[in-house]
Amino acid sequence: MPIKVSDNLPAKTILNNENIFVMGDDRAFHQDIRPLKIAILNIMPNKLQTEVQLLRLLSNFPIQVEITLIRTESYNSKHTSMDYLEEFYKVFTDIKSKRFDGLIITGAPVEKMAYEDVDYWDELKEIMEWSKENVTSTFHICWGAQAGLYYHYGIEKYDLDKKISGVYPHTKRQRHVDLLRGFDDVFYAPHSRYTQVREEDIQKVKDLEVWASSEEAGLYIVARNDGRQIFVMGHSEYDSLTLKNEYERDVAKGIDPEIPQNYFKDNDPSKEPIVLWKAHSSLLFTNWLNYYVYQSTPFEW
Repeated sequence: MPIKVSDNLPAKTILNNENIFVMGDDRAFHQDIRPLKIAILNIMPNKLQTEVQLLRLLSNFPIQVEITLIRTESYNSKHTSMDYLEEFYKVFTDIKSKRFDGLIITGAPVEKMAYEDVDYWDELKEIMEWSKENVTSTFHICWGAQAGLYYHYGIEKYDLDKKISGVYPHTKRQRHVDLLRGFDDVFYAPHSRYTQVREEDIQKVKDLEVWASSEEAGLYIVARNDGRQIFVMGHSEYDSLTLKNEYERDVAKGIDPEIPQNYFKDNDPSKEPIVLWKAHSSLLFTNWLNYYVYQSTPFEW
């Protein structure tokens, strides 16, 4: 899929070096096609890393996709320069009069906090409310998924006894939903979190369904039954080294973390990780774009 981004976005160079087709403004302008309009609300600290991870996965679709990067206006990232944010990102007030075919809300490292204590919670609530009428399908990731379930359905998150970190086997809980088309009976996905959402709370909401889960890691994919809202508790977008970098960061902080499960060869952090999730991750995002965005969105809003 040709991803349309700003010509100067640093992620474009990184993806081009990986032989991933990224289209600049000039070439996109000369294509006679109506692109899918996808907004990414990026609330992860390392903006560039998350941009690359998500754009890499959105690259496996044949229709042109126009990306709009969004940041919070009520909180400025300490890990990304304001010059970078002002050049490549919009804020909600810039785009709230527009409509999008799809919206991705990323995770954020604030899961131990109460939602109401997060600096940008009021702004995020406004964006999630706006998404109900102005977005065909919204894809929530990790803390973004927990926040979405809390805002839309009042579902609480709960602290875990220890951090879930690693790559876990999952199974499909629904056989005939389009998001899971082509999935193996058992597939792997990364998780990295201190909190969880409980299945018994999901089952109390008639509009929600559990589509995939793990015996070890718990819920993985929860969705509104029409696919307008999809909540993914793991980090299918992670690079091969993301969990390694998180583990080494926590070791350096003296947290004494457990070794990520099913990740390092021989469970030895001195050895390279074994990647078990990339095929599933690619299919997950392609199915979302195809069945819940492209097949559902109107040609003209």
